[in-house]
Amino acid sequence: MNLSRLLETDSKSLRSVNGSRRNSGSSLVSSSSASSNLSHLEEDSWILWGRIVNEWEDVRKKKEKQVKELVRKGIPHHFRAIVWQLLCSAQSMPIKDQYSELLKMTSPCEKLIRRDIARTYPEHDFFKEKDSLGQEVLFNVMKAYSLVDREVGYCQGSAFIVGLLLMQMPEEEAFCVFVKLMQDYRLRELFKPSMAELGLCMYQFECMIQEHLPELYVHFQSQSFHTSMYASSWFLTIFLTTFPLPIATRIFDIFMSEGLEIVFRVGLAVLQMNQAELLQLDMEGMLQHFQKVIPHQFDSGPDKLIQASYQVKYNAKKMKKLEKEYTTIKTKEMEEQVEIKRLRTENRLLKQRIETLEKESASLADRLIQGQVTRAQEAEENYLIKRELATIKQQSDEAITKLEQAENTIRELQQQQQWHKCSSRYSEDFVLQLEKELVQARLSEAESHCALKEMQDKVLEMEKRNSALPDEENVARLQEELIAVKLREAEALMGLKELRQQVKDLEEHWQRHLARTTGRWKDPPRKNTVNELQDELMTVRLREAETQAELKETKQRMMEMETQNQINSNHLRRAEQEVTNLQGKVQYLSAQNKGLLAQLNEAKRRQAEIECKSKEEVMAVRLREADRIAAVAELQQHIAELEIQKEEGKIQGQLNKSDSNQYIRELKDQIAELHHEIKCLKGQRDFSDQPTFDGIHIVNHFTGDDESFHSSDEDFITNSIQESGVSFHLHRRTGQMALDHTVVDSSDSDTEESGLQTGSSERDSTTEEKNVQRMIEKSAWKKHVLGLWTVLSAQVQPNLSLKAGG
Repeated sequence: MNLSRLLETDSKSLRSVNGSRRNSGSSLVSSSSASSNLSHLEEDSWILWGRIVNEWEDVRKKKEKQVKELVRKGIPHHFRAIVWQLLCSAQSMPIKDQYSELLKMTSPCEKLIRRDIARTYPEHDFFKEKDSLGQEVLFNVMKAYSLVDREVGYCQGSAFIVGLLLMQMPEEEAFCVFVKLMQDYRLRELFKPSMAELGLCMYQFECMIQEHLPELYVHFQSQSFHTSMYASSWFLTIFLTTFPLPIATRIFDIFMSEGLEIVFRVGLAVLQMNQAELLQLDMEGMLQHFQKVIPHQFDSGPDKLIQASYQVKYNAKKMKKLEKEYTTIKTKEMEEQVEIKRLRTENRLLKQRIETLEKESASLADRLIQGQVTRAQEAEENYLIKRELATIKQQSDEAITKLEQAENTIRELQQQQQWHKCSSRYSEDFVLQLEKELVQARLSEAESHCALKEMQDKVLEMEKRNSALPDEENVARLQEELIAVKLREAEALMGLKELRQQVKDLEEHWQRHLARTTGRWKDPPRKNTVNELQDELMTVRLREAETQAELKETKQRMMEMETQNQINSNHLRRAEQEVTNLQGKVQYLSAQNKGLLAQLNEAKRRQAEIECKSKEEVMAVRLREADRIAAVAELQQHIAELEIQKEEGKIQGQLNKSDSNQYIRELKDQIAELHHEIKCLKGQRDFSDQPTFDGIHIVNHFTGDDESFHSSDEDFITNSIQESGVSFHLHRRTGQMALDHTVVDSSDSDTEESGLQTGSSERDSTTEEKNVQRMIEKSAWKKHVLGLWTVLSAQVQPNLSLKAGG
């Protein structure tokens, strides 16, 4: 009751003081009364905050709104340290006992921390001098946190928050408060290397500007003045690098009570107050305004800024909706990046395929050109052969005409011979003439033999050439041509035999003629007319034989020419057929290539879908496994606390000389139930996953090697899953950042459970100490196994990521 009255009187006194300030110029008496009210107000606020601190639990539960109002009006300087610890529940954190041990360890971020310490509050007396107490204490706190949270490590903006805490409290308490802020106030997500939370804050703040200050938003867009250029430091340092310390401390008081909401409110209030000036400036002018004008705009007091900030409309539901929209946008961006990467790979493969096809097309074009050249040469040769064949045909026609004339002459002579049969005497001159004609006939026969041999040699040569040709498809045609040539050769041979028979008949006729006229050569010639006719008849016969021989020879030459012409036409036809086949092959290969490309694209699409599904399934399984491990770790920690309570109860029972067996039995039953819950949780698989996305990188981060950072199961799990693009939140009861035993074999848990269940109430303290020692040894062995597992995962993880990307 007293505390509520004090809260009411405090609010009334503040209203009266504000009213006295507004009317201070009216009279000197009112100003003096205002100063007296202020002094009374300070005394009342000291008493009020003292009682609030002493009765914090009840006040936090029953008077939460009044406490928030008091915090907005400002926490007294001497109460600020303890109130901050109470607001974030950091007054009793177990990690405080580990602080001294953490300072003895070596952090991979020490060089970065040393480099940035001189740039943290360079004008403040506590941090001004090099290697001063303030710088050393700041280094210790940042180093200790980089060892506790190896994923975040060290980030430049966090040093300003730690520096403000060190101005208010000792380093151990500042370390605990900073750990609590990182865990429960979204600062850890802001300072992660991905900075996904910072990107979300920038998106939400930009949407608020677009809604409440549309003209200023349009001006920012036209000048390409992005929100991250001026607002990223507001969220990373809670205005500690923007406003002077008194104003920033007041804002930090509200941040400790209400969270990041005050940053959105104050940022939008600052933009509302400076909207008119900013609309008249370009990008450089706006940057100068944010750096030089705005920091000193509220030097008279922060009350005006805080009042304006709480006049800003802030809708928590709409902020949640914007968070979902930002998550959707980032998901689409990641999908587009994956699709772009896949399309680039396909484009590269298609370019390679196009180059190969171009080379093949060039080779086919060369072969086609060579075939066209060969066809042109063959056409020219065919034209020459046709000309020769035409000449031969003309000569053959002339020979046929002469032969007909000779046949007509022979018929006439035969008629004359029948009329002059009775005459049988021949003159000596006629016989000599017949001998000469016989010699000429034999010479023509020898020449025909030579021509026949030449034709046979040509036939053999053509057969060899045809046998050497590689075209196996036209063997039947060549055989037919060979048969035709052999038939023509047989006809020529038959003609030659007939010619020989005629010559032989002439020789026999000549011999008979000699036999008849042997005794009559010396007689005087009689019947000159008959003899002349006989001589003329023999001459005509011999000429007939010669003409027939020439005709046969001409026919043979004509057959040779026709055969050569047919062979050339066959060659030409085969060449054309080969060109047609090559063109068909080219078309078939192009069609086959298109079909293969379509199949390849379809296979790639299916492979991409299968890989996406497998990745989603793997991520879901990992998330479920990680949540299950976190739950098991929490239950194990609860078991450890119960065991400690059992030991304390046992010792207390021994001191009081009372029997504590019943108490120990109850604790063992509780431990058995918790072990049963652990088994149930190990069997569960339905947990929710929570994807995270990239934010806007503003501040440089340092991340060490995986082997140096994987000192705890949580780091191993979170790093492994974050490499696959997914992260999760670890929920803890005690607030510790490192999980000691997240991977527990079912055999070990069963052994511990059976050891606890079979233990009787009559065991003495030495037996309990032995059991505790065994548990410690098992824990050490598990840590060793975890270290080996971390090294193996660091070696295997790149291969897994390469397979997933392929």
